[in-house]
Amino acid sequence: MRSTRIAAAVAAGVVMMAGLTACNSGGDKSNGTGGGSTSGGSNDAAGAKSPLDAALASLKTASQQTGEKKSAQIDGTQKMGPVTRTMKGAMDWSNGTNMTLDITTTGGAMATGKPMKALYTPQAMYVNMGMPMGGKSWIKYDYAALAKQGPAGALMKDAIQNNDPVKSVNLLIASGKVQEAGKEDVRGVQATHYTGKVAVAEMARMQSKSLSEADLKALEVQLKKVGATTETIDLWIGPDNTLVKKREQVDGQQPQDSTVFYSNYGTKVTVTPPPAGDTMAAPGT
Repeated sequence: MRSTRIAAAVAAGVVMMAGLTACNSGGDKSNGTGGGSTSGGSNDAAGAKSPLDAALASLKTASQQTGEKKSAQIDGTQKMGPVTRTMKGAMDWSNGTNMTLDITTTGGAMATGKPMKALYTPQAMYVNMGMPMGGKSWIKYDYAALAKQGPAGALMKDAIQNNDPVKSVNLLIASGKVQEAGKEDVRGVQATHYTGKVAVAEMARMQSKSLSEADLKALEVQLKKVGATTETIDLWIGPDNTLVKKREQVDGQQPQDSTVFYSNYGTKVTVTPPPAGDTMAAPGT
């Protein structure tokens, strides 16, 4: 059924928009925007921090300040090959991930032409295609069921259930490879731009909470088969030390480019799962 295929594509796509790293495809071609060239080192003779140490210190502060806000409004776009998804909503990470998104898909065979709604709870994600499917309005992606599909599904479960805007910040901190790229205006806010590259296999290990070593190795093999090696992460931190913009880029067999803006931290977010009688399980789960 075409509607379920579209829903599956949306389910995979909104993971990246939520602030996660999409590890299912792509690779890096060194487009010159990454920060892998910055190396560590001790402080200079005057005791000043090295550029790397200064960047890491700033990001650690941003991680703390952003994480403590607990909720925010989000909007942005995601490009996957010929497909572009525009998304807008809000998320709360105070007790697991609760999020609402309105998604409009253009380009490619998966174009819907009108907004769809996606709901996240700590246990599952729901997608409303705006059309009945077997008499139901919503498709449910149960995270526990996703985990049973293999290493990639288990990684997605771990990532979604432990998601918040500082995921990418923490990934760059953990990688130890980041550099400041200057000051830029982000929707009227003077923000500091940081950039870096993270190995996809390394990201899988950092994001996983339940995968065994064997599963991680199997996942790494899958990623290599589709050309996934490195992801470029760009972050913009505002003067109040909160994340205001994030961009993630992966190249490869299915190039992806996701940009998310964060605003109105502390906004109230209410997510109510759809009625069970109006929900069908995603095929294969």
